[in-house]
Amino acid sequence: MGNRLSKIYTRTGDDGTTGLGDGSRIGKDSLRVEAYGTVDELNSLLGVLLATADDTPYRELLSDVQHNLFDLGGELCIPGHTVITATQVSWLEQQLDELNADLKPLKDFILPGGSVAAAHCHVARTVCRRAERLVVSLARTDTINPENIHYLNRLSDLLFVLARKLNQHAGVADRLWQHQRNS
Repeated sequence: MGNRLSKIYTRTGDDGTTGLGDGSRIGKDSLRVEAYGTVDELNSLLGVLLATADDTPYRELLSDVQHNLFDLGGELCIPGHTVITATQVSWLEQQLDELNADLKPLKDFILPGGSVAAAHCHVARTVCRRAERLVVSLARTDTINPENIHYLNRLSDLLFVLARKLNQHAGVADRLWQHQRNS
């Protein structure tokens, strides 16, 4: 394990730079920092979801995802470091298949919302999509583990399905988009 933080402020970032895990310094407004910061934001939203959904049967799943996201953020913070593999992506696919197995097929789009937990899950899904877009942009200029993109892509799908499962668990129907409601 690396150095532990005993003093939280260092003043080294006062010039608008931050330290990466390899010791190099980079602008706080760089695409890399934006990408791993958005992964951190997503992880925090999953923490909010866990805090507001005490009775969810998906606590272990969400906790495992949080650990993987911390690893993914670490990868982005340490150029050349790899932790996320196809195994984690396959695990997400397996979880997706299991969660989706007993849900009614969708014939219409659904609106984000329903139960409080599902609404938080939908917000996390949209932040996951933003994180994915940022990592894709970063991959255009820097070498990035492609499994990071795959993981975020599958995770956003899983969060969509999980929102539906959270509504089902709460006994709340998905809110269907009424595309011709004003016609």
